[in-house]
Amino acid sequence: MTDSPTPPATDMLQDLFDKQMSLNQRIGVNPPEMNDEERVQWVLNYTRAASQELAELIDSVPWKWWAKYQTFDQQNARVEVVDLFHFLISLAQVLGMDAKDVHDLYNQKNKLNFKRQDDGYAKKDEADNRGLGV
Repeated sequence: MTDSPTPPATDMLQDLFDKQMSLNQRIGVNPPEMNDEERVQWVLNYTRAASQELAELIDSVPWKWWAKYQTFDQQNARVEVVDLFHFLISLAQVLGMDAKDVHDLYNQKNKLNFKRQDDGYAKKDEADNRGLGV
C-alpha cells in the first residue's frame, strides 16, 4: 500500500475510519453485516487486542524500578499508540459508529468532563453519561 496524501484536517478522522474499514474487510471482518452475536465476539476481540497494545505501550517505558537495563523507546511507544487507534476504530465500527458519531460523542463527553471539573467532581455518578450519544 502506498502512502496517500494527507487529507484536509476536517477529514482526517474520516480518512482513518475509511482505511480501517477497508483493512478489516480485507481480512474478512465486515462490521456492517454482523449480527448481535458476532458483534459481541468482536467487541471482546478488539478490547482484548487493545489491552495487549496498552501492555506493549507500557513496555516501551522503563516502568520496572528494580531493573537498570530499561530505556524509553519513544518510537515504539508512538507505534503502539497508532496500533491502539486501529483497534479502537475497529471497535467503534463494530458498535455501529462512524467518524462523525465518534467526533460528536467525544465532544459531548469532553463538555461533560469540563462540567464535572467545574463542579468539583466530588462524587462518582455516571448517570450523567446516560444522555450522551442518543
